Amino acid sequence: MEFKIAVAKGDGIGPEITDQAIKVMEKVAEKYGHRFEFNNVEVGGEALDKFGDPLPQSTLSTCKKSDAVLLGAVGGPKWDAFESDKRPEKGLLRLRKGLGLFANIRPAVLYKQLQDACPLRSDIMNEGIDICVVRELMGGIYFGERGKSEGENGKEAFDIETYSEMEVKRIAKAAFETAMGREKKVTSVDKANVLESSRLWRSVVEEVAKDYPKVELEHMYVDNAAMQLVRRPSQFDVILTTNMFGDILSDEASMITGSIGMLPSASLGEAGVHMYEPIHGSAPDIAGQDMANPIGTILSCAMMLRHSFNMEGEARTIEVAVEKTLEEGFRTGDIMSSGMKQIGTCQMGDEIAGRI
Repeated sequence: MEFKIAVAKGDGIGPEITDQAIKVMEKVAEKYGHRFEFNNVEVGGEALDKFGDPLPQSTLSTCKKSDAVLLGAVGGPKWDAFESDKRPEKGLLRLRKGLGLFANIRPAVLYKQLQDACPLRSDIMNEGIDICVVRELMGGIYFGERGKSEGENGKEAFDIETYSEMEVKRIAKAAFETAMGREKKVTSVDKANVLESSRLWRSVVEEVAKDYPKVELEHMYVDNAAMQLVRRPSQFDVILTTNMFGDILSDEASMITGSIGMLPSASLGEAGVHMYEPIHGSAPDIAGQDMANPIGTILSCAMMLRHSFNMEGEARTIEVAVEKTLEEGFRTGDIMSSGMKQIGTCQMGDEIAGRI
């Protein structure tokens, strides 16, 4: 079978990690008789430098015509002084909106091979960590009205958090459907004691829950959720939350599993062209030094095979190859521990591809 994949390598370590993911995908294609056509597009800082726009129309057009999108990372200090509508991250937000990607699925699993990299106490760690964060991706404060003004105390700025019933309902359904295939528990995280948007969020989630009687629903304030993630992460199955809260909590979840470099994500929409990316940033401080961990990007490709191409066997092949590579002691610097073999970005890609 043939599939077209738009590849937005992006900035910083983006090109390095996506190259390793493509290497692994090409091995999968060889093993299973598929053909993946990779088409490079520009987004973020690289697009700003080349076109003066963080999301050129040509990029969005190519992505819409593709079967899936693979993204590396965007942003960096080089573009920090740009106006907000010209920052690299704005290109990513526009790409998500242009593709209608409203549900971000972020699994956070502690591999037994990486228990030494977990910062939590052994008694907490031994209970296991297997969490899936379902983050709303097209609404909330990142897409709300914003502005600047002069006030009596000097310069002022505002960002407005807005959610509609429809936006909450569709992400809640995605979370409950995800939970049905897991341990059948959803923890909805909000700030309903303070925010009106969170009160709407909570009421809509409770309505959706009525359609899933087999799934246990609990509500948790975001500050408590942040504490509980380090106190007893094993209590969580699916965490359902807003765009901003999900952005923060999923990064916290990644660190308790060993490294942010390990975690993949899938951004899903109703139109059918989904996007896959590691949850970390562009890490410009290590860019070009063969130090970045490509596993999050490689595992994002496994999610692509599963969610976009319905290739469960091929997805598991990648996941097993990652597990075997870790079992044999290979580590990038971010997950390095005593007695293991530290390797670089390219060799990690080679090791995983060699086990496909």
